[in-house]
Amino acid sequence: MSFDSGPLDRYLSAAVGDDAAMALDLRGAFADSARDLSDLMRRARCDANWHVAALRLKGLAATFGIVPLIELAEEAMAGAPGDPAVLRQINKAIETLA
Repeated sequence: MSFDSGPLDRYLSAAVGDDAAMALDLRGAFADSARDLSDLMRRARCDANWHVAALRLKGLAATFGIVPLIELAEEAMAGAPGDPAVLRQINKAIETLA
């Protein structure tokens, strides 16, 4: 699965134009939010908490049109709560986009 940051770049460009510093700040905020949700998934102690955190991650990714991260969040929701393999993939995707 490849990760294309194009959608995020397009959204940031539309939001801030040529302001590179602002785009960098917003990219950082996106990555921080995604990391926080991944951490919530990692710390989930029940199926419902896992599912809610994955759903929120899916929503964040959908806001910026990041299809691979949407698909990983859906995989997490459909799979076993606490699945370390999907969490590794999610974290790798987040770092690639950051």
